[in-house]
Amino acid sequence: MAFDIEMIKATYARMKDRIDAAREIVGRPLTHAEKILYNHLWDGVATEAYERGKSYVDFAPDRIACQDATAQMALLQFMQAGKNKVAVPTTVHCDHLIQAKIGADKDLQEALNQSSEVFKFLESVSNKYGIGFWKPGAGIIHQVVLENYAFPGGMMIGTDSHTVNAGGLGMVAIGVGGADAVDVMAGTAWELKFPKLIGVKLTGKLSGWTAPKDVILKVADILTVKGGTGAIVEYFGEGATSMSCTGKGTICNMGAEIGATTSTFGYDESMERYLRATDRDDIADEAKKYKEYLTADAEVYADPEKYFDELIEINLDELLPHLNGPFTPDLGTPVGEMTEKATKNGWPLEVEWGLIGSCTNSSYEDLSRAASVAKQALDKGLVTKAEFGINPGSEQVRYTADRDGLLQIFEDLDATIFTNACGPCIGQWDRKGADEQKKNTIVHSFNRNFAKRADGNPNTHAFVASPELVAAIAISGKLDFNPLTDTIINKDGEEVKLDEPTGFELPPKGFDVEDPGYQAPVEDGNGIEVVVKSDSNRLQLLTPFTPLGDTITGAKLLIKAFGKCTTDHISMAGPWLRFRGHLDNISDNCLIGAVNAYNQETNKVKSQLTGAYDAVPATQRAYKEAGVKTIVVGDHNYGEGSSREHAAMEPRHLGVAAVLVKSFARIHETNLKKQGMLALTFANESDYDLIQEDDTFNFLDLNEFAPEKPLTIEVVHADGSKDVIKANHTYNENQIKWYEAGSALNLIAAENA
Repeated sequence: MAFDIEMIKATYARMKDRIDAAREIVGRPLTHAEKILYNHLWDGVATEAYERGKSYVDFAPDRIACQDATAQMALLQFMQAGKNKVAVPTTVHCDHLIQAKIGADKDLQEALNQSSEVFKFLESVSNKYGIGFWKPGAGIIHQVVLENYAFPGGMMIGTDSHTVNAGGLGMVAIGVGGADAVDVMAGTAWELKFPKLIGVKLTGKLSGWTAPKDVILKVADILTVKGGTGAIVEYFGEGATSMSCTGKGTICNMGAEIGATTSTFGYDESMERYLRATDRDDIADEAKKYKEYLTADAEVYADPEKYFDELIEINLDELLPHLNGPFTPDLGTPVGEMTEKATKNGWPLEVEWGLIGSCTNSSYEDLSRAASVAKQALDKGLVTKAEFGINPGSEQVRYTADRDGLLQIFEDLDATIFTNACGPCIGQWDRKGADEQKKNTIVHSFNRNFAKRADGNPNTHAFVASPELVAAIAISGKLDFNPLTDTIINKDGEEVKLDEPTGFELPPKGFDVEDPGYQAPVEDGNGIEVVVKSDSNRLQLLTPFTPLGDTITGAKLLIKAFGKCTTDHISMAGPWLRFRGHLDNISDNCLIGAVNAYNQETNKVKSQLTGAYDAVPATQRAYKEAGVKTIVVGDHNYGEGSSREHAAMEPRHLGVAAVLVKSFARIHETNLKKQGMLALTFANESDYDLIQEDDTFNFLDLNEFAPEKPLTIEVVHADGSKDVIKANHTYNENQIKWYEAGSALNLIAAENA
């Protein structure tokens, strides 16, 4: 039986009235995404048609999911909200704080030894406030959510950018910062700019070496890392319905890599099969009653150009397997074109590691298809040329795959089976030799491949591919291996060719598991005490931020970031994950990966107090101690990447008042607003070039801060000359109140006082 079935039934029961009313208000047929959005309006039945990309709308999500790294800060904030229990079903999943090194059992035990304080904190807070707790080793948040909590037509938010994975089961699932989650936990509305809609029509059918992963790799190549910003991507067509539910999840998961608000598919038979296979007949039975409301109106898919803001068509019969990378997930290369491209760009062709798993590709189907390639290698006398690592997505997937002999196949090829956790995908990989920073190539089925992301080595060239292609390339040891045409020499000196991979959409014997790793909260948590030691270096109770005020003058430039500046650059993961619950300690990684535009170096900026160059956090702490506010300047798509609000909270904690860039990634812009900072964009992008290293900034009309009214900033240069520039913003009246209160949380706490 499903979790929270009564909540799901209630969501379905109101669907007809709300969606029928919305269709009348809008005056046309509705897409699948629109139906979900209008069914989850905070105010109930729609009374107006919202303008895509412009209208700010209050929503009432059905549930929340948090992973352990982000849950710490989210729950520390929730503890300030003045509530006794979360207002909607919420779960915490311990999957980020487990480092991959030796193998599952030893790595898990090491994590329990190293992070017991954090796990106990999360467990006790979950118990106290009525939150479901998934223990370390239970699995990766997004796979566990797909198996247990996702449901067609639902809306959820999660404190991880890859929350969007649940779109594979027909949800609108959106990654947010912890402060957004706290809004919903505290029983208040969640605000989102009504998204634009991108339609992706899939014709034909996947076959051979081409996998669902290749669909999103192709879409990323088309749209780039910012092409989906502010939009929901909705997939449809015969190619979509012919695909497995977990394959759909893979496609939605990597929608985060194109900046999309989320991605989704309409309800179909593959989703019903998955629901029933994961012991959720009750949801499948309910969904059948409302099937027409769980996908787009027929007119939309029949004439999509009329209903989507942008339309992409992909013929799956013609789609080739892709490798995307290095250093960015949108640089696509079809197999057969890699030799020329890699040679031209100096990418190492020898592959040192092949890694399968992560929240993106760790389903039973993924493992079975990759195992079919591995089995061929064993049968045909091949020896794996690259090292091999496997991260199962959940304990249920791991247990079932082990029962069915899939894991043994990988182990027979000397693969390392890591814990059911994120591991190398988020930098939690203690890779031998990475500290030597040698130039090398790895391939993986993960979603992100930013520089230093997997192993901390800036010279590791990481390429993203499907699990089956990763397996084939790892066996061959060559980045440019094309399994459609190429052969490999086996240990007997024979040329052998790999056959097309095969697999199972769902386990033929069904799923099984002894201990899924779930712990339900106690009925009444009022008597539970949450202990945070004052001398802890892992956890720190939060102090409310002081409002920045309506007068900011004499602000100094902290850093002008050059080029790509992701959340990995602003707040690195990897070893820094251990400080995710301690704001002051983790602030020592603030912007240390950002490239200084003036010297092209990282973590080396000029202090206007001393004239000396020092680390970014040290320089900023000196400004804070001197009572000097600062600003950060950046390029396009600033804050691309994960949902981590630490990238906003750290500069806020250290005294940065404003971030002024050419454009923002959606989640990061919201996170800055939530923490009471100024998130601004150049009205004239070329003004970025006016900013000099010793500049001082005076905000001339901040006292008139209002929606749709640009701010005026006087930029004073070291020689006394000045430039006056305009800075745009997207704050509405409520968001300006966050700024005036010092943070959104301050406002909530005041309302609940």
